[in-house]
Amino acid sequence: MPCSFEHERALQGQGIFFVAGVDEAGRGPLAGPVVAAAVIFPPSSDLLPGLDDSKKLTARQRNLLYECLTQSPGVLWAVSIQEPEIIDRINILQATHRAMREATLALSQAPGHVLIDGLPVPNFPLPHTALVKGDGRSQSIAAASVIAKVTRDRLMEEMDVIYPQYGFRRHKGYGTAAHLAALQEHGPCLHHRRSFAPVAQAVRRW
Repeated sequence: MPCSFEHERALQGQGIFFVAGVDEAGRGPLAGPVVAAAVIFPPSSDLLPGLDDSKKLTARQRNLLYECLTQSPGVLWAVSIQEPEIIDRINILQATHRAMREATLALSQAPGHVLIDGLPVPNFPLPHTALVKGDGRSQSIAAASVIAKVTRDRLMEEMDVIYPQYGFRRHKGYGTAAHLAALQEHGPCLHHRRSFAPVAQAVRRW
């Protein structure tokens, strides 16, 4: 099924005109924050060419779509960034859910319904529908996927300037062989998630 406004249009047919898509980036890495984004398109929006699940896109495509989405006056968007200390304190799943709730509540227009990528989010403050692989099915979720991913990637690139020994620009904090080797050589930095096993092992070594 192509990425479309099918789910949004169905809700609009029920009189719900402000539908938000929500997605996250960064659940799996060993370092850096988890980021969630929420996006509302104008009710009469056409499909945005090339918009799809951010994982299917190149970095260049994501950046171009990010600029298009965030500079369009009709598109409402917001992000929430949960830093490693929050992830370590409440765990990555709870931090992800918190980011999704916060990003949605930060929108300048409260949505009447929210489409969330993946599984249902407990205690979500608004009516919502969870869509498995929703970032490839809903344009609103795909837009949130792109904004969350680009926001997080740029944060990791900034981090790389301060901590070049870890190679954050290349792997964005994921547990690649090069990242694991750097952890063993240098130990963790401020931005590593100490509750994640490979980082915890490096902490004990250091």
